[in-house]
Amino acid sequence: MGSNVHAWSDLPQQLKSAELFTFGYKAAGSDNSVLVTVGYNKGTAAAGNHSKALFTLSALPEQWQEFFKQVPAMPYQSYWGMFGMNIKQEGIEVLGDQLAFNKYAHFWRRALEVLHDAHCGPIPEDKEPEMDEDHIVGRYVYIEAPIWGRCKVFYEQSGEGKQDIVFCHTAGSDGRQYHGVLNNPKVRNMCNMIAFDLPGHGRSFPSQEYSPGAHTNTEDSYVGAIAALVKKLGLKKPIICGASMAGQVCLAVAIRADEVGAGGTIPLQGSDYLNMERQFHDHSPHMMSPTAPFVNRQLIWHLYSAQAYGIFHGDLDFYFGGWDGRSRMKDIDTKECPVFMLTGEYDWSNTPEIAQKTADKIKGAKHNAMPELGRFPATENPGKFVPHLIEAIEWIQKTRQE
Repeated sequence: MGSNVHAWSDLPQQLKSAELFTFGYKAAGSDNSVLVTVGYNKGTAAAGNHSKALFTLSALPEQWQEFFKQVPAMPYQSYWGMFGMNIKQEGIEVLGDQLAFNKYAHFWRRALEVLHDAHCGPIPEDKEPEMDEDHIVGRYVYIEAPIWGRCKVFYEQSGEGKQDIVFCHTAGSDGRQYHGVLNNPKVRNMCNMIAFDLPGHGRSFPSQEYSPGAHTNTEDSYVGAIAALVKKLGLKKPIICGASMAGQVCLAVAIRADEVGAGGTIPLQGSDYLNMERQFHDHSPHMMSPTAPFVNRQLIWHLYSAQAYGIFHGDLDFYFGGWDGRSRMKDIDTKECPVFMLTGEYDWSNTPEIAQKTADKIKGAKHNAMPELGRFPATENPGKFVPHLIEAIEWIQKTRQE
């Protein structure tokens, strides 16, 4: 009698024949490659000709030498950094199937990390202290903002200090990026801290002005949302602080300080203009410092993965094309709204050099680079970021003319 057991009852047995794929790494000028073959429940690595690979990541010998240092310098903390977006390096090239290169990014990225650690040992990382008590309280309010209309937005508050400060999150993320700062005792003593989620981000409700997936962001909508929240909460001369996309909007806020009621801005990873390729895949988390605590780097990955469809790329409408302040930096009155820019050295798209050029256009502005921090300084390593933040807050308070 034939068996009544369905052939697909043994799923591992059926998937054993899953198609293998091979990718490689090589130095420019050589055909010899490290070939990594991945299949169901197994992976192997061997030396061989790169022609056997579906795609191959190539770099100059001296570039690979930098990557395989125990603690690589920027932009060698990842192949994405070497590959670049707005800043390109000669010698970096992906050979073969470009779509497969993006499709299997999580495979080649992890395999490259393993090769790095096998060669020179794991990158030494800082430790994030564990907490037993949290000081953050969250609430909802309704605001009216351009483009988004009337929205129910979420914000968190912490601190008992006199200085109001509003933290703005990066593109495609939310205010949880600032929990390490919101719980810091020194900043809690100095400031009344607010971190909010833009409409449709994190825990805020989406706009009813457009369909799901059609999110977009502009200077007017972003500045308008900040101004509406400042007014709703009755904040007095708040400092506005944010990174990346939020770093750019901090500069827009400084230009429009009267409209927002701002008493200073701290742009993190900010500049007056960036010109980048618009790509369907995202590798922003690879702009972190490699020595940041692992738990914080994982949080950044989580936050970027947790947003609704279209949110990240809608934010890029502002970051990549909607923001151009090159002719407007001269309009910032730093007596009314002081500007203290901070830039993590491991951000390979908005580098300290780029930020400094922007600061040089703003009469009376200040800029500092932040060693051992990257694009998400407040989240990557709050312990190393907070001293820079406190310096900026105190400088703004001393500089501002009341």
